[in-house]
Amino acid sequence: MPPVFAHGRLRLYLLKLLDEAPRHGYEVIRLLEERFQGLYAPSAGTVYPRLAKLEAEGLVTHATEGGRKVYSITDAGRAELAGRSGELADLELEIRESVSELAAEIRDDVRGAAGDLRREMRAAASASATPDPGPSDDAWAAAKEELRRARQEWKEQARRAKDESRRAREEAQQARRQAKEAQDKAREEVQRIAGQLQEQFARSGLSDITDKLGAWLGGTGPAEPAAEARKTGSAWAADLAPTGDPARDLDRLLDRFRDDVRDAARDHGVTTSQVEEARHRLSAAAADLTSALRTRG
Repeated sequence: MPPVFAHGRLRLYLLKLLDEAPRHGYEVIRLLEERFQGLYAPSAGTVYPRLAKLEAEGLVTHATEGGRKVYSITDAGRAELAGRSGELADLELEIRESVSELAAEIRDDVRGAAGDLRREMRAAASASATPDPGPSDDAWAAAKEELRRARQEWKEQARRAKDESRRAREEAQQARRQAKEAQDKAREEVQRIAGQLQEQFARSGLSDITDKLGAWLGGTGPAEPAAEARKTGSAWAADLAPTGDPARDLDRLLDRFRDDVRDAARDHGVTTSQVEEARHRLSAAAADLTSALRTRG
């Protein structure tokens, strides 16, 4: 029989069960048996060591109630579960496929047993030249009843496996949709913050900060080309074309800012008092831009 859980998958599924509700170890084993429609149940020697390992990693914790340990997922465990939502969707599908494979094996066993029974009955009938009507009728009746029960059990297991497989596909599709929605929301949030930051650059005059610091370190007023650029509305670092990735665009702008100030200090030199003045000016600029990044409006 193929393994029910691939390597590391049972660990992930235990986190899912504890995310649904706090549970004690026996309840976890019972729930796993229910998810497999009674076709598989892990032993205590499989479940409890994994719960202990998850607790040692800080992913679950436990409280003692009525002399039993009740395990609960921690924030760290929820974070890992959220980060592996795609794996969890695949795992749900794998579990349903395992149920189908187990049901298929049972079905084959039932068919084999029924075939063996029929062959034995035929051999018994052939070996008896003068069969006793009473016992023969009883034996055939018992055989038919056994076969009927076997067929009924196989049909029920096949039906449950089919239902589980259908539900697994639906849950996997829902999990993938949720994961995609979360990714889309995160991407939109990054783009929104980057847009606000770009607007803040324009409002607060980041080019003014760069030009003033550079000119001040050189001992002169703001450069005339920079002042002219502000009058005409030209953006600072306009040669940095957008890449389509707001986070990368922000890194490039900050790199340009750093390079401009370093070039001014290298070309004109810098004194201790100028460094202290630069500290105050950069602190104000950092507070202004950090506030823009944190804005959620």
